[in-house]
Amino acid sequence: MSLLTAATAKAAPAGPFPSRERSPTGQNGGRKSPNLTVRMQQTTRVQRLIEEQGIVLMPGCYDALSAAIVQKVGFSAGFISGYALSASLLGKPDFGLLTPPEMAAAARSVCAAAPLIPIIADADTGGGNALNVRRTVKDLIAAGAAGCFLEDQAWPKKCGHMRGKQVIPAEEHAAKIASARDAIGDSDFFLVARTDARATSAKTGLSDAIARANLYMEAGADACFVEAPRDDDELKEIGRWTKGYRVCNMIEGGVTPLHTPEELRAMGFHLIVHPLTALYASAHALLDVLRTLKEKGTTRDEDDLKKMATFEEFNQLVSLESWFELEARYSNLRNAVTVKSR
Repeated sequence: MSLLTAATAKAAPAGPFPSRERSPTGQNGGRKSPNLTVRMQQTTRVQRLIEEQGIVLMPGCYDALSAAIVQKVGFSAGFISGYALSASLLGKPDFGLLTPPEMAAAARSVCAAAPLIPIIADADTGGGNALNVRRTVKDLIAAGAAGCFLEDQAWPKKCGHMRGKQVIPAEEHAAKIASARDAIGDSDFFLVARTDARATSAKTGLSDAIARANLYMEAGADACFVEAPRDDDELKEIGRWTKGYRVCNMIEGGVTPLHTPEELRAMGFHLIVHPLTALYASAHALLDVLRTLKEKGTTRDEDDLKKMATFEEFNQLVSLESWFELEARYSNLRNAVTVKSR
């Protein structure tokens, strides 16, 4: 059976999901996509970025400072990686140890630190069944997130590029996607349905993943994300046969070949995530400078100082002067009120 036949045969929903009118839109590698459709309802910030830019590059962040840097550098969107947050918050691997409330709390501080750009959060498996998903999604919306990824792995989930992954039945995850869509309502929130089925079988994993992605789109997702394709041929198959907006993951050292946004756009993708670039760079820099400090007992050498931001550069990064200005403003107001009361 061809991939197209397999995907078409498996993707048709059995009927539990309400029909949603759709209309073609967007770009697919510079050409109109016959199967690219969107919901006839309020346009989200993320969707508008895709329509305006054609393809959106989203670096990962894991705390308020990294999010502020993502915004300051000029990116138009960001992504809170569960892998990165598990590492930075817990010092643990992406092995199902991070909880939805911990992600929601991180999303609150991240979104506050980067208020000018939409931030998509990693909701992992949603915290349980379809009912748990409702709470997870509503918590992320309340935290200020502009969307989430929701995946079909069996618990405990793992990083998409690790071994030993399993997936739940497609219909069960489709119900979780439908639950998430209901929880979203009219909120400005972009729902990405992720499938990890590619890793379950070298022979049929890709066709199963494509079929699942299309089923999840029918259930209410705004975009689909087939995790961990192995080569360019698989990337092109995903771009050719999946419906709607498409997400691609670029992990340094992962199983998917690295590409530029324009190269991936030509394959049919719309959202490109670099979830671990900042984390890996930060970890490398910390190891380097702390080893130097341990060995030398100081960082006064010019070569070592060049590895770090200066005191002034960091103060600019966190907008220190604006806080001095606020302090002076309120001090003047306080003094004015004190004088008037006398």
